[in-house]
Amino acid sequence: MREVININKNWLFSKKEQPVPKTLPEDWESVNLPHTWNGTDGQDGGNDYYRGKCCYVKLLKKADLGEKPVHYIQFDGVNSSAEVWWNGEKIGSHDGGYSAFRVRIPEISDENILTVYADNSPNDTVYPQVADFTFYGGIYRDVTVIGVDESHFDLEFYGSSGIMITPKVSGLSAAVNITARVTNPQDCSVRFVVTDADKKPVGEKSVDASDGKTVIEIENAHLWNGTQDPYLYSLTAELLKDGEKTDEISVRFGCRSFSIDPQKGFILNGKPCPLRGVSRHQDRPDIGNALTEKEHREDMDLICELGANTIRLAHYQHSRVFYDLCDERGMAVWAEIPYISRHMPGGRENTVSQMKELIYQNINHPSIIVWGLSNEITMNGASDSSLIENHRMLNDLVHKIDPTRPTTIAVLSMCDPGEEYVRIPDVLSYNHYFGWYGGKTDMYGPWFDKFHKKYPDRAVGMSEYGCEALNWHTSDPQQGDYTEEYQAKYHEDVIRQIAVRPWLWSTHVWNMFDFAADARSEGGENGMNHKGLVTFDRKYKKDSFYAYKAWLSDEPFVHICGKRYIDRPESVTSVTVYTNEPSVELFANGKSLGVQKRGEFPFFYFSVPNEGETVLTAKAGDCTDESRIRKVDKANPDYVLQEEGAVINWFEIETPPGYMSVNDTIGDILATAKGKLLALKILKMVRANMKKNKGKSTGGMADMAKGMKINKSMIEMGKGFSVKRVCMMAGGLFTKEQILEINASLNKIKKKQK
Repeated sequence: MREVININKNWLFSKKEQPVPKTLPEDWESVNLPHTWNGTDGQDGGNDYYRGKCCYVKLLKKADLGEKPVHYIQFDGVNSSAEVWWNGEKIGSHDGGYSAFRVRIPEISDENILTVYADNSPNDTVYPQVADFTFYGGIYRDVTVIGVDESHFDLEFYGSSGIMITPKVSGLSAAVNITARVTNPQDCSVRFVVTDADKKPVGEKSVDASDGKTVIEIENAHLWNGTQDPYLYSLTAELLKDGEKTDEISVRFGCRSFSIDPQKGFILNGKPCPLRGVSRHQDRPDIGNALTEKEHREDMDLICELGANTIRLAHYQHSRVFYDLCDERGMAVWAEIPYISRHMPGGRENTVSQMKELIYQNINHPSIIVWGLSNEITMNGASDSSLIENHRMLNDLVHKIDPTRPTTIAVLSMCDPGEEYVRIPDVLSYNHYFGWYGGKTDMYGPWFDKFHKKYPDRAVGMSEYGCEALNWHTSDPQQGDYTEEYQAKYHEDVIRQIAVRPWLWSTHVWNMFDFAADARSEGGENGMNHKGLVTFDRKYKKDSFYAYKAWLSDEPFVHICGKRYIDRPESVTSVTVYTNEPSVELFANGKSLGVQKRGEFPFFYFSVPNEGETVLTAKAGDCTDESRIRKVDKANPDYVLQEEGAVINWFEIETPPGYMSVNDTIGDILATAKGKLLALKILKMVRANMKKNKGKSTGGMADMAKGMKINKSMIEMGKGFSVKRVCMMAGGLFTKEQILEINASLNKIKKKQK
């Protein structure tokens, strides 16, 4: 029987590249795994976090490794490239920071020095290299030593378990196709036993280990039915040699059938099942990607509370722990590799190896329903023949390995649906940010309707949508203000459009959680993307979280929005309440403001007299919630974002009635003759600033956009941006004086009468 020993404790770490040590270094930092060296500098902004080659060392004693004749070291995640050395000898390497890999240990001495180099240096061969998230370096997942006999289930096949299970449902039964890969299979057999959730045997077969393939029929199969009934079977594979058990593996699986129909959307076990959920980045404050099972479970609990039934695990392979949780909770999962933002001709082989590892390591999870080929890969254009060929090759590879699941891509908003690369996968999904990065929130429905009409045979979903919110507040939410109120309003608008289009096979909010993106400089807190429905530390659920909970969850609750927005200057203020109960009553200092019954959507709006201090109480069914507001003479400036980079107080900028300002959209400005002339002046200013800052990081989305090719769709979307929005997104590209100069020039231009 195999032995598995966790070796996370007692490592030594050097942030500098070091020669392979012959003895244990005395002056290195003591660390336990999981570990990253970017837990702080990868989250504080500036796009200057350390990306380099660092070294980990551990002493392993022979007496602690068990008695088995063969040993492997399993690394669940080393970002992004790894070299493994044993007693001064290089025994393995790996490129790809999100998938597991193993190396076989050669001769074992009484005391052994294990050295691991982890390298997240920029390069042009290993993905990801350009993306809107931090690439944390380190050994950030578990490391174990696996001891086995000479004959064992294969430990060298792309980090997989050596067992592949493919159930096929037909009527009331399921044919469970099983393949076992065995090292040294001579004179060995494999005994497969399938048990149900109560551990009762429901099927058994034995085969010669050299073949390793069989089919076990399950009569009256209990189906894995998503969040409604995520039923799991277990397969135990026993490797027998001369009647003695030499190795054993247990793998869970589920029996289900599904399809994706362009007209009906996602269908699970013969019934329509619209997939509505979130995307997830995994990092946390201070620890980055170096999570334990506790953090993974907390994330899953929050996603389940929301009422989601699908998760896009972006933009890379996630922990085995989380895929297991998805199986257990019934989540439909989009699993993908980090082939993202910009195609690298030198990275072709890396996309192949990462895709093989993603599939072979996770193929047994019933939760996974699509394999993602790439994300927003056309930032430099969609016509690159190398990019197109790479997608065709990956698409064919996935179909060859796993013909049971479709392929998909997440398409950049501005990419034309007619592009050749968009037609390669089986189904597709678009990343749209109407109402945030230009355009208006009411554009989602019409865009998808137009696509659906033009391409009725192509299944389409929405892989990303969202907007940012911090602890800023207003009674008049506007695009680009980063307020919690605008985020809630935005998501209400999008929910209304998604709900009436069940043919959208999946929709994924970007993002469930705020996450680190060290290049960012937006919203008043550098180094972060704040599109999450929940804060980075998981301690605060934003109001938008409860909008989705009201729409998707059956768990009764009521929530009063604006709990962090206390000081309000208006004499009558609007208060929004979310609940999934049929009606809600709101009280102000104990006085009822009326009962509202639910309409088509679970969003309720009350006008509340604002006098002195008011305690608000909402009652819906057996649920209650409480909040408070306070009347003030002037709007509280602490609620309004003030950009630190340009030292601009946007709240007090000049906006004379009838005249333009930085609050007006580029489209409205270009509609006037003087506005067009000013636009040319601003363009020259941008070019001069970019030339001045060449090679430097200015922060914000300006860094991400370097090299992006401009097309017609992008220009049209850009017309929906306000000048203020452009300045905020550009990070430090504009100085305070330049912004004031632009605003003063706009103040001289009369608005065009509509």
